[in-house]
Amino acid sequence: MRYLDPKNDLTFKRIFGEHPHLLKSFLNAVMPLAEGKKIVSLEYLPAELVPEIPIFKNSIVDVRCVDEKGQQFIVEMQMLWTDSFKSRVLFNASKAYIKQVGKGVQYKGLQPVYSLNIINENFDNKSENYLHHYKIIHTQESEKVIEGLEFIFIELPKFKSKQFTDKRLQVLWLRFLSEISDQQEEISSDFLDVPELKEASDLILESALTKGELETYDKYWDYISTEKTIRADSFETGMEQGEERGIIKGIEQGIKQEKLILAKNALKMGLPITDISGLTGLSEQDIQKL
Repeated sequence: MRYLDPKNDLTFKRIFGEHPHLLKSFLNAVMPLAEGKKIVSLEYLPAELVPEIPIFKNSIVDVRCVDEKGQQFIVEMQMLWTDSFKSRVLFNASKAYIKQVGKGVQYKGLQPVYSLNIINENFDNKSENYLHHYKIIHTQESEKVIEGLEFIFIELPKFKSKQFTDKRLQVLWLRFLSEISDQQEEISSDFLDVPELKEASDLILESALTKGELETYDKYWDYISTEKTIRADSFETGMEQGEERGIIKGIEQGIKQEKLILAKNALKMGLPITDISGLTGLSEQDIQKL
């Protein structure tokens, strides 16, 4: 048996976008939900939010759902981090929150929207935490919270680097996402001992996908590989340009330093400032400061 990577767009949506009981298990385990806000049941909503602002025309989320209380959950698996991703997350969550009013709901009836984002790259190098939970809070009294929007970001590489010995469902689900890679022949027995994870594991068996689905699966990796190459090329180009600018700047500074030394010696010899300026190209003001 060979397993496919659950982080791939196709397999991720196959598990969490087609099986609500698996999504419920995942969200209840991973999300920092208070006991009274745990999900009992949920249903899917259209995954695509049609934006009204042209610049966000590609704002598409992986999975959207609503639970029995009306709470909405937006779930995204992001293989590559970009600086604009947080803005996109904020846009999608805000739009989902606002659209509730369009259904005739009064402001007091608006239900929370939670945005869960699993990132396969580290983006916060100043923190060792792999889970980042954002709320709208009072800047001086953090216990005061404006309910409505919450954002959770999980950095999978940081999670994978830590050692967990317990078998909490949160740990198992995140291990499932971070440990299983493409064409892997064996997976941890820990995943097979839990019914939800066993079912999710069966869904990512290579034999469980059609030929067309496998082609889509491979195309996604091609896309990720292309994006990584573009990023690497852009970085190298930027480094080269930076080195060139650094060399030019260094030469310019060296020339100016030589002019200053020449001007100082000329002053000691008693030459007029006007003549020194003409000789070195320095301004009379710069020479007077020496």
